[in-house]
Amino acid sequence: MKRPSIILFVLALLCLYSTNVLAKDGYKLWLQYEKIENKELAESYLNSIHQITIPNHSATTDVIKNELSIALKDMLSTFPVFTEDGIKKNNIVIATPESLPWLDEFIGQNQLDGLGQEGFIIKSIQYKNQPITLITGNADAALLYGTFEFLKLLQTHQSIVDLNIVSVPKTKIRILNHWDNLDRTVERGYAGSSIWNWHLLPDHINQQYIDYARANASIGINGTVLTNVNANALVLTAAYIEKAAALAKVFEPYGIKVYLTARFSAPMEIGQLKTSDPLDEEVQKWWNDKATEIYSYIPNFGGFLVKADSEGQPGPHNYGRTQAEGANLLAKALKPHGGIVMWRAFVYSENTPDDRAKQAYNEFKPLDGEFESNVLVQVKNGAIDFQPREPFHPLFGAMPKTPLMMEFQITQEYLGQGTHLVYLSKLYEEVLNTDTYCKGPGSTVVKIIDGSLENHQLSGMAGVSNIGSDRNWTGNHFGQANWYAFGKLAWNPYASSEKIAEDWIAMTFSNDPKFISTTLDIMSKSREAAVNYMTPLGLHHIMGWNHHYGPAPWITDKHRDDWTSTYYHQAGSDGIGFDRTSSGSDALSQYSPYIEKQFSNPKTCPEKYLLWFHHLPWAYRMESGKTLWEELALHYQAGVDQTTTAIKKWSTLEKSIDNERYQHILSFMKIQEKEAKWWRDACLLYFQQFSKLPLPDAVEKPNKTLEDFKNYKPHFAPGI
Repeated sequence: MKRPSIILFVLALLCLYSTNVLAKDGYKLWLQYEKIENKELAESYLNSIHQITIPNHSATTDVIKNELSIALKDMLSTFPVFTEDGIKKNNIVIATPESLPWLDEFIGQNQLDGLGQEGFIIKSIQYKNQPITLITGNADAALLYGTFEFLKLLQTHQSIVDLNIVSVPKTKIRILNHWDNLDRTVERGYAGSSIWNWHLLPDHINQQYIDYARANASIGINGTVLTNVNANALVLTAAYIEKAAALAKVFEPYGIKVYLTARFSAPMEIGQLKTSDPLDEEVQKWWNDKATEIYSYIPNFGGFLVKADSEGQPGPHNYGRTQAEGANLLAKALKPHGGIVMWRAFVYSENTPDDRAKQAYNEFKPLDGEFESNVLVQVKNGAIDFQPREPFHPLFGAMPKTPLMMEFQITQEYLGQGTHLVYLSKLYEEVLNTDTYCKGPGSTVVKIIDGSLENHQLSGMAGVSNIGSDRNWTGNHFGQANWYAFGKLAWNPYASSEKIAEDWIAMTFSNDPKFISTTLDIMSKSREAAVNYMTPLGLHHIMGWNHHYGPAPWITDKHRDDWTSTYYHQAGSDGIGFDRTSSGSDALSQYSPYIEKQFSNPKTCPEKYLLWFHHLPWAYRMESGKTLWEELALHYQAGVDQTTTAIKKWSTLEKSIDNERYQHILSFMKIQEKEAKWWRDACLLYFQQFSKLPLPDAVEKPNKTLEDFKNYKPHFAPGI
């Protein structure tokens, strides 16, 4: 009598196991390698992949073989045949010119020279009357990048006939900055704890480290800073260097170098010196010895990232020295080993300046040309702090003798944190394509970043990571798109955000045209929606205190004026906005004369930056003919409406993808809509105190009071 019950129980367990195995939880990121159900397309691919010849043998070619095995098994239900020699019909050949001398019949030396060590070529050729797909480059890392590009063609259902793809990275250093602490907390992290388990390193290598390397290599990222810029000197001790070395060994076959954050006071904290003065000979010797020690553990160590003289971090200011003297101390220690220093320009006085937006420029502009050749000055995209929208940082174009490295934030500290769907590639693209006019028209930020404007050989782009221990890596499934887009734009900062998103959608979810077009529409409009319901028309820095979660335009009377909201919006009965013209802080004088002239006049200043540069009365007439108050209120309402519309569009896709990810995303979008209303209502009620004007008819009336919003205290908000 009990036998059927046991059978049913076993079947139930098997079903549960099967469900868990097949669940789409987001762990595989954009490397889903979905089975190609279109038989005709699958057959055409199979006909072109009879055999894969890889004459090189190295740790990286082993990685290539492994990736091809995973991908082709999942997509085409076939196990590839690998050989080290022999060319057959419809063969794929993955090789450097050194390993296959006959390649020079098809690829000229000049073209090979132009590839550098990372650029690759994917080309359809005829060799001995046999059709061949060739993936080549000057080094194994290039072959890996080319392999991932080839697999992307399959993932996105593109033709692999008559290929002629040449891809060379525009920047040298393409790097993630992890703000991860040694206790596994993550500053501004919204996807769980740090993936680095320092306690178990170096002896245990988590599979996630390998998958992290796969994901980064697939989008061209070639470096990772393991630790927080608010640095802990312990990471420079032998025990932690050994742990970092274990990660470096995992990452090396994927073309990824490890970097560490250097705490400027480390010679005192772990070296028992009495000073950290960069001009002190004992301090210089300490850093020289430390660099030698690190390279003895990690031969391909990349170098240091440094935050100094900012927000409590020690730096050269402690000793009356300049930022260049501080950076050069470390650069000289690393230079014999081939390492670099990424010295952050996020520096502002311990005392409230007249305008924090001016501080980095005032600090670094006079030092142009004084940095060692292996120093990159890492500059945030805007002068305040990763706001939903900022004008480009005035340092871009102001330091022609110094390589400047872009710092973008991938984690959404000021853009809804873990739950809001905001496609940040649109923000990145907006900044990169902005013309600085520093050398006349066409002097775009991107040309400064890639080194082409001033012919700098060292170039780079950094992204503050949004990666954590959550199963889907980024908390919000759409947070993966920002990681992906950062890598793609770091490789080619001239790329299109729309094309990047299309590829990511197809690789991550579905190749269905309706799904792609609808999801692309949601993503493309998401950043502007967030700006609308958070900080429209150039408002900025009006978020919650410390945790930066939610609206708080009322924050005032803190120990620093420039850590308050009222300092930035300056709302009063006379109007709203921060005057940065010559009649105010004069921050506009830090830009080129063309920009200064255009932005100084509120009639010619782009309205998206209006309140960033101008304090204007509530009755000021906008381009639409509406008053500033009306336009502000309507922008807030538009942001809410855009999130509601996005939910409606997403709801049409319920049957297009797996239920697990569909429902997860839907629940986050509903949180976003609720919080967009929170932003709208709290900000408009607060600013209405000063405008004393009614809300336009089209704006939904708040159902809570201003005091209700001011009294709400979000406890234990993540990411602090």
